[in-house]
Amino acid sequence: MMRLMSAAAALAAMALAWPAGAWELQWYGQAAVRITSPGGKVILIDPFITKNPKTPDELKDLAKLGPVDLILVTHGHGDHVGDTAEIARSSGAKVAMNADMGQTFGILDIVPFKQLIRFNKSGPIQPVDGITVTMVRAEHSSEVVHTDPATGAKSVHPGGEPAGYIIELENGFKIYHAGDTGVFADMKFIGEYYKPDLELLPIGGHFTMDPVHAAYAVKNLLRSKKVVPIHYGTFPPLKGTPEAFKAALGESSTEVVVMTPGDVLNF
Repeated sequence: MMRLMSAAAALAAMALAWPAGAWELQWYGQAAVRITSPGGKVILIDPFITKNPKTPDELKDLAKLGPVDLILVTHGHGDHVGDTAEIARSSGAKVAMNADMGQTFGILDIVPFKQLIRFNKSGPIQPVDGITVTMVRAEHSSEVVHTDPATGAKSVHPGGEPAGYIIELENGFKIYHAGDTGVFADMKFIGEYYKPDLELLPIGGHFTMDPVHAAYAVKNLLRSKKVVPIHYGTFPPLKGTPEAFKAALGESSTEVVVMTPGDVLNF
């Protein structure tokens, strides 16, 4: 069973004991999500939180995040790297990303090498007990813009290849976070091989799929069971809307779950 909760209700629920077998997904806006697994593991993906104009103010205090076990970063752009460095420092979480970007993060001391997990596509890893993560392709770009803490000077560094992730939880439930991507034919492989139960797909356009392209991907390639539209409305160029996505999808067996930033899906 799936249940949608507001940010306020979710904060109240966090004070209660974690029910056996339950898990949840919270959306902060843009591509930032928090997964709390059935085993109580906390996974952040693209944690763009404190500078995210869509994240509710009550969620911008990183000290309230509590323990974090794993951070997954899809690519090097600032609205996806977000607060990775600060959260990694405060929580000690492992940080997983493409191998080349991991090298950049380590050399620039954005995240210490000892916390980094550098990996690449199609080789499943278990970065924390009971959680399997597989990196998959994304059709986008990636670079790391670094600000020197001493001088304030900015420099651009390799971000490797952009990626999406298949996250398999302890109970076998599979989540596909597509990262930033356009449509690509290998989405058919992702749908057929990994068979994700829930997908998080960008619909904003300009830098990623727009609603029409995302609808094509869902209907013809991924054949999704449930999809949450993300990466829209955060900045002016991201004009796609869930309403346009659902209209483009038309009659479909796919369940579109529209969330407001801060909302939580309980399973």
